[in-house]
Amino acid sequence: MKVACLGAGYFAQFHYDAWRRLPDADLVGACDHDLEKATATGAAAFTDLEAMLEASSPDILDIITPPPSHAAAIAAGLKAKVKAIICQKPFCTSLEEARGVTELAASAGIPLIIHENFRFQPWYRMTKTLLEEGKIGVPLQLTFRLRTGDGQGANAYLDRQPYFQTMPRLLVHETAVHWVDTFRYLFGRPTAVYADLRRMNPAISGEDAGHILFEFPDGRRAMFDGNRLLDHAAVNHRVTLGEGLFEGTQGALSLTGDGALHLRRFGELEEDTVLPARKWPGFGGDCVFALQRHVLDGLRDGQPFENEAADYLFVREVEEAIYRSSEIGARVDV
Repeated sequence: MKVACLGAGYFAQFHYDAWRRLPDADLVGACDHDLEKATATGAAAFTDLEAMLEASSPDILDIITPPPSHAAAIAAGLKAKVKAIICQKPFCTSLEEARGVTELAASAGIPLIIHENFRFQPWYRMTKTLLEEGKIGVPLQLTFRLRTGDGQGANAYLDRQPYFQTMPRLLVHETAVHWVDTFRYLFGRPTAVYADLRRMNPAISGEDAGHILFEFPDGRRAMFDGNRLLDHAAVNHRVTLGEGLFEGTQGALSLTGDGALHLRRFGELEEDTVLPARKWPGFGGDCVFALQRHVLDGLRDGQPFENEAADYLFVREVEEAIYRSSEIGARVDV
């Protein structure tokens, strides 16, 4: 499959690296408004998306840019009749815009897959397997504590993703959506949310801390506790971005900041390590590679894709409910 990428910023490096490691992918183009950055990827460099699409005739367009560019880039990919489009999250600038481009892709019959990679991290894939095998009994509670430790002071985020400082919505729109999707991957669709969001660093525009309670059927709950100013115990805070606890009637799984997953059986003190920590290539347990592998396999075998846009719209709907809940200080149905 020929792959062309739009964007050559900080996170794009993980996309380019993963495409190069996939033997059945051929990286044919890199487009960025900064030609030097596009050239540095090693692929044929462009500053105009339509010119890249015309010159390279890719099978896959991989959009690795912030939300304001998504709608136009998706439209260009559909016009070029690529076989599939992958679009980084957050998906578009609004729920309405996301719905619009989703309808365009559906009308064109071209798969539009949202690059929501956290569900592809090995500890969550392992957690899903263990939950389905009943290793902790009936699952009742999921908790994740986000502690990136990168949000303090006037220079917060400037060394990696400076646009974070001016995003009117940050913690949920940019970061917590990872766990909105991960929680639904593990527990199914939430039915209601309650959120308390706040801005703690005056140097930024959006919220950077908050608590979100998710309600699920049968009394199950999930809690996202996020604070980008605080850290967690890890050599590299970018591995898991925090710590998780997944509890059931017969035990609990704990995720530590090194990417290890531990199982403690109900009533016992000792833990068994069910997924040891290791040095993964790429980002976050090599989840970018895993997602891209998933897309290639789906195109080859005709299998359904995880997080196609029509399905991922639910995550954007939950996001809107979260912001609404925090605004009115009340529980909001999804």
